[in-house]
Amino acid sequence: MSHVKKSIYAILPILLLMPLMGFGQNIEQKDSSNTKLISAAREIMHAAGTCALITLNEKDLPVVRAMSPFLPESDFTVWFGTNPESRKVNEIKKNPNVTLYYLDSDASGYVMIHGLAQLVDDPKQKEMRWKDEWEDFYPNRTEGYLLIKVTPQSMEVVSPTRDVIGDAKTWKPPVAFFETKK
Repeated sequence: MSHVKKSIYAILPILLLMPLMGFGQNIEQKDSSNTKLISAAREIMHAAGTCALITLNEKDLPVVRAMSPFLPESDFTVWFGTNPESRKVNEIKKNPNVTLYYLDSDASGYVMIHGLAQLVDDPKQKEMRWKDEWEDFYPNRTEGYLLIKVTPQSMEVVSPTRDVIGDAKTWKPPVAFFETKK
């Protein structure tokens, strides 16, 4: 029986970390505080419903808009739908560096993801990532609907209610870095 318990204790940490590993990326796991940070980030992102997508315009000024994201994937990749003629599409074509900002439901904390945006016009992906409530926005789903895929590079999280807080003196928030597999 003790052999079974040892096996379970050896496998359990691996199983717990598996959801943090995704499609082509790993989150650097430095210590248990990173686990708390990741858990808080998922909770905030799931509860938020919307987030801000920040791009840079032709004058390198930040442009912020509210978006209705899909829930983050296991590796924190985030998908959005948009109009292919929108300003954000042209801004992403010129500079794929974007920031996502999710405000905690009680407004005490946030998740901020810095990542690379990619425009995806694949019909299968578009069909998989569709929300019925978008019907009025995209009457022509074939040509009038495009996906934005944001692959995270780093993520800041602050959530006092979940005991994820920044440095007491500098207020520098905890950060998780994402490694891109080649």
